[in-house]
Amino acid sequence: MKYRSVFDIIGPVMIGPSSSHTAGAVRIGRIARHLFGRQPEKVRIHLYGSFAQTYKGHGTDVALVAGLLDFETNDGRLTQSLSIAADSGMDVTFIPENEPSRHPNTVRLHLISESGELDLVGVSIGGGKIEIIEVDGFHISLSGSNPALFVLHNDRYGAVATVAGVIAKYEINISYMEVSRKEKGHLALMVIQTDEEVSAALAAEIAALPNMLNVATLS
Repeated sequence: MKYRSVFDIIGPVMIGPSSSHTAGAVRIGRIARHLFGRQPEKVRIHLYGSFAQTYKGHGTDVALVAGLLDFETNDGRLTQSLSIAADSGMDVTFIPENEPSRHPNTVRLHLISESGELDLVGVSIGGGKIEIIEVDGFHISLSGSNPALFVLHNDRYGAVATVAGVIAKYEINISYMEVSRKEKGHLALMVIQTDEEVSAALAAEIAALPNMLNVATLS
C-alpha cells in the first residue's frame, strides 16, 4: 500500500475511540449524505460483523449518524449526533445483522425521504480508510479519498465516451473509472474519480446529455 502522507500512517484527526469504528464510520455516513444530496428523513442502518457486535461501545452508532449530519471526523458535536439527529427530525434505526459479510466492519445505509431513497454499503478498512462497495445495487469500488462523479445512465452505446469528452473539455484528469450495470441495455452507473474537484457546471453539462438520469458529485 502506498501512503501519500504521514497521516495515512498514524490515522486521521478524529474523536475516538477507534479509527475503524468512528472515523471510518463518519466518512461512510458523509459519503451517503453527499450522494443523497440532503439530510434524510429516515435511515435504516444494518451493521455486520464487528460493527454489529460493538457499535454502541465503540461509538460506531454516533459516528455514522454524525456523517449523515455532514460532520467531520473531528467535529466536537460527534458525541451528541444521535440527539442532534432526533431534534432535526431524522428517524434512525440500528439493525445488527448475524449474516456474514466480506469485511468485519461493514454497514448498509438505507436513506429515505419523500423525494427518493438511497442504499449504500460501506466498509471501514482501518486507519480511517474506507471503501464503498455498493450503491443502489450496483457493485463498485470507491475509496472516498479523491473527488468523484457518479453518473446513473441508460446503458447505451457511446454514453461513457460522451461523458469522458465533457470531462476532458474541462481539463480534468480521470484517475480511476469503472462502469457497473445490472443487465445489458438497462441501467448503468459510472463512478469516476478525478484529480481535481468536479464543478457544478461540469456536472450540469453531463446531466443534460442524452441518456443521463442522475448525476452526483463527491468532494
